[in-house]
Amino acid sequence: MLGIFGDAINYIIDMGASVMLPIVIAVISICLGIKIGKAIRAGLMIGVGFVGLSLIVDMMNAQLGPAAQAMSQRFGLTLSVVDIGWPGASPITWASNIATVAIPIAILVNVIMLLLKWTKTVNIDIWNIWHMTFTGAIAYAVTGQFWIGIVGVIVHAMIAYKLGDLWAPLMQDYFELDGLTVPHGTAAYMGPIACVIDAIIEKIPGLRDIDLTADTLQDKVGVFAEPIVIGGILGAGIGFLAGYDVQTALPLGIKMSAVMVLMPKIVKCIMDGLLPLTERAKVLLTKHFGNSEFFIGMDPAVLLGDPQVVTVGLLFIPLTLLIAVLVPGNRVLPFGDLATIGFFIAIAVAVHKGNLFRSLISGTAIMTMTIWIANQTIPWLTALATSTGSTSTGNLVAALDQGGSPITYIFTQTFTLQNVTGLIVIAVIYVICWLFTIRCSKKRAKELENQ
Repeated sequence: MLGIFGDAINYIIDMGASVMLPIVIAVISICLGIKIGKAIRAGLMIGVGFVGLSLIVDMMNAQLGPAAQAMSQRFGLTLSVVDIGWPGASPITWASNIATVAIPIAILVNVIMLLLKWTKTVNIDIWNIWHMTFTGAIAYAVTGQFWIGIVGVIVHAMIAYKLGDLWAPLMQDYFELDGLTVPHGTAAYMGPIACVIDAIIEKIPGLRDIDLTADTLQDKVGVFAEPIVIGGILGAGIGFLAGYDVQTALPLGIKMSAVMVLMPKIVKCIMDGLLPLTERAKVLLTKHFGNSEFFIGMDPAVLLGDPQVVTVGLLFIPLTLLIAVLVPGNRVLPFGDLATIGFFIAIAVAVHKGNLFRSLISGTAIMTMTIWIANQTIPWLTALATSTGSTSTGNLVAALDQGGSPITYIFTQTFTLQNVTGLIVIAVIYVICWLFTIRCSKKRAKELENQ
């Protein structure tokens, strides 16, 4: 029975997020009492949005990936282990033995936490349960203990749903995504780093007065600060850094301008599709749980609709390569995740209220930690890839997305103790950032209530 259930889940997963999410949304909507026609339309609208996102992300990978590789070759980077990115890490994760039971476990954890009032996040983003699954799959591959892998899924799920609660005020205040939150992925789990850095900057005279946002830039340089122009300049600039000639660099700039213009419109399709479910869920949850507030957990891709996030993401393509060279002992060559580096710093941009200067500082800290952890997890990811037949024996594999996750690193190191010093340092830093973020989130929520 479990095998049939697992095969059914894998069958749906293999169709990708653009098919799986519409099915999930339509089914949930119908179960909650939304008319069948309206539920199907909502699901299809979300599917359209995710197809659009997929096209944009695929284009960014196709265009920026080779540019990043050419840039690294041009500047003589000799880092030996290539980052396969989330496009490589997620299939490896879904191929693991843990994957079959990870989805029902993650859903069950969410339901239990909601009933116990430990979270306000109602996760409907089934696809991104792969992040939770990754922690369990890595732990199982390294320790050989299936139960440790299951605990890894549970721990990561609990942390993710709490992250959803912490970021909900930011979703409303900065991104204007009322009733939604983002509990998943690099954006969510690296956000606490930005909260501490923002507080530190506030204590430093001079630095705290630097306000570099799209609005302040537009006041100074006019049309050159508009997202469409920034995208063109940064895209062409990356092309020239890669050694492209004018005929190749300028089309790259135009494509990045297109990203800046099209991404917000695509995200709006997803928001329109989610609206009926969000409204209906609020009605039912309020009826059964009183005046309690709940947030719908969504894919972090919706955050890429913000031009500031895309701008900082483009800036961090060359910066991440530079950081990779400067991190002591690093062997990871950033590649697979470079085109979508915006996922890593999306929450940070919101924490800094769109301040590009502060986002660059916290983004540097975030990518430094990510690369350092990813370097330590090379043997782990290689073991997982080998166990699932995703790579040949002897080939080393690395990934910034999830491979550089402090959650996965701390959990797995706790059971292996391969690097006790690293475990202590990362755990102390991350716990401090978490505690500080909880305080900041409560403060921001109160400010929103008083507005």
